[in-house]
Amino acid sequence: MMARQTDVSRAAEFAGKNVLLVHPAWHSCGSYNVFVAQADAYRALGARVISLAINTFPGFAAESGAAKSYLAATQDLPADSRFFTGMPPGAIASPEFFQAANAWLHGDYAAMLIETARQSAHPAELSAVKIDLIHCNHFFCIPIAARLRDIHGCPLLLDTHDLQARQFALRNRNAWTLRPKAKYETMLASELANMRAADVLIHLNTEEADAFSELLPEKRHALIFPSVRPMPLGRGDEIIIVASANYPNFLGLKWFLSEVMPRAGAVPIRIVGNINEMVRRRAPLLYSRYRSLFVGFTGDLAGAYARAAAILLPTTTGYGISIKTIEALSSGVPLVATTPAFRGMGIDPANLKNVILAEDAPAFAAAIRQLAAKTPRRDDASGPSDTRLLYEKLFTAAAYKETLAALVAPLLARSDVLQT
Repeated sequence: MMARQTDVSRAAEFAGKNVLLVHPAWHSCGSYNVFVAQADAYRALGARVISLAINTFPGFAAESGAAKSYLAATQDLPADSRFFTGMPPGAIASPEFFQAANAWLHGDYAAMLIETARQSAHPAELSAVKIDLIHCNHFFCIPIAARLRDIHGCPLLLDTHDLQARQFALRNRNAWTLRPKAKYETMLASELANMRAADVLIHLNTEEADAFSELLPEKRHALIFPSVRPMPLGRGDEIIIVASANYPNFLGLKWFLSEVMPRAGAVPIRIVGNINEMVRRRAPLLYSRYRSLFVGFTGDLAGAYARAAAILLPTTTGYGISIKTIEALSSGVPLVATTPAFRGMGIDPANLKNVILAEDAPAFAAAIRQLAAKTPRRDDASGPSDTRLLYEKLFTAAAYKETLAALVAPLLARSDVLQT
């Protein structure tokens, strides 16, 4: 077996290189954790990282309040220089935006996201500085990434972050839209058309890798599990759920509150994350009944994991790998989970000794009561738990850095030849 390349030789390959990360201007979500991990990896390899955040809401450009709020909320993004762009207010009157807005009213989220990015100007500084590699996140950011690739003649990678048309179709199941509702096939066609501009497609989980390899067989594909910063080992006495405000999380939590909690008895649960506002809007009666369980957004997520004795993963639907599941793995505490919580990892969670799989509400409630009645297993002198070992094998920064470097280094070498 070939030995891993040394850190010294990797540093020589990446030294002096400018890597541009293009990504949506999001924070406090799983995707943001991936952006941070990418920047960490490239800087650890010796490259200089430039971040370009694209606002996904029309009418908020570089000097807007949205830009200031985003930059203030993402101070931990480890980039050497940072830029923000978005579609200016004046572009709202354009015929192209009107057409995209009409599609959006019918539930075609892809059309709106693509047009918002297309109407966003890239900062002039990014035309002047030499860029050696563009690492783009999400298909709808491709319009700007491809524009800059044409200027610099450098490789363009696209991190797909799941097959988004499936996510859009899921969101449309119960969302209000004009009729006729946008079709999955229409949104998928837009997604694939933008993806074709990339030189290499990177996928974060086995499900999306298999799907896109079949849909775009002519493209080069790579499976790279995301690096997720480890959470502290759980040493507390709380049973927690961690969830950000996205629709699949809402569906899982709605099921948990309506079906599991009435069967779980008086076991105290703490629900951490900004999912509270989505539940309040979409399920006000449930929110009112269980208001005391919600902690809301916290700037100290690590502290929440450190106080955990067990973590619940009531996942009922969704696509792509779950960042909160990876965080839960890293904490080392016992987990109660449904099988979909482990989607896209290519593993059988039934083999993890500190995981209780519960596929229906009675089983989930019984597992919670079981955990609450006994002292949880800790990572101690007897060694780390199965979940912590799985995290260390698949999702550490070191594993991500090595896999990413093996993919990118040959692209940089070929780019050097073409640019000289």
